[in-house]
Amino acid sequence: MVRGSLDDLAAFAVVARVRSFTRGAAELGTSTSNLSHTIRRLEARLGYRLLQRNSRSVAATEAGEDLLATLGPALETIAGALDTLEQGRGGVSGTLRLTMTRQAYDAVVQPVLARFTRAHPQAIVEVLIDYAYRDIVADRFDAGIRLGEKLEQDMIALKVGPDLRMAVVATPAYLAGSGPVGHPSDLTRHRCINYRMVSTGVLYAWEFEREGQGLEVRTPGPLTFNEPELMLQAALDGLGVGYLLDHEVAPCLADGRLIQLLPDWTPPFPGFHLYYSSRRQMRPVLAAFIEAVRPRG
Repeated sequence: MVRGSLDDLAAFAVVARVRSFTRGAAELGTSTSNLSHTIRRLEARLGYRLLQRNSRSVAATEAGEDLLATLGPALETIAGALDTLEQGRGGVSGTLRLTMTRQAYDAVVQPVLARFTRAHPQAIVEVLIDYAYRDIVADRFDAGIRLGEKLEQDMIALKVGPDLRMAVVATPAYLAGSGPVGHPSDLTRHRCINYRMVSTGVLYAWEFEREGQGLEVRTPGPLTFNEPELMLQAALDGLGVGYLLDHEVAPCLADGRLIQLLPDWTPPFPGFHLYYSSRRQMRPVLAAFIEAVRPRG
């Protein structure tokens, strides 16, 4: 196969994955018109329509899906072989694609990013902040970072942070005017600041546990967000009771701006884990990143 044919196949795989010529062109560093011409040329050469296009979306046809089933692993093998050659020259290069929440980025990636990019100047780190659980194989991510309790069984996982705890918090002024909270069920009589899960669209039920007894509380309240930073600010503004990771509210507890409620009902749970597919050959750039985030000591 000539080099141009391989490039065309790789371009098709990108468009099929991102379901957009515009996003595909941006990822490949070309124009939308050039990418469209590349796909038409490939389809003409193969004699099959590979992508179904309309004004709003792009999707692989049945023939395209069949081609992708073989093409995807083959392209990964080629990329892995090229990375291995690069590693043999003593360098780490290529694009590392990661998916994670903003909390995971702040806790795990941001502290090591400067050191990693200095050590590996030929590497490109691409981070997608996303609260839905991605199929990292299908979406061509090298790895993801999520809470340990949420990981799929077929993933290899490395714990990259300490256990976490949730904290129920409110301002002294709010509590002075709204009554005590001695049991999770008391929260149903309070103004609570809720979180809507982006992946499912439903409101998150606050989870509690004490002495092996688990409890979920559907909290009422006038405010709902999908960003923890906004939830924290609303709690600091005295607008209700918040439910956030304890390290996010620690400074506010230390200086007295917030008071923690129900501490005996919020035990630790598995913290952030970096995970990647057991079905993929590990690329050198991923191996280098794992070494950067691996806990020391």
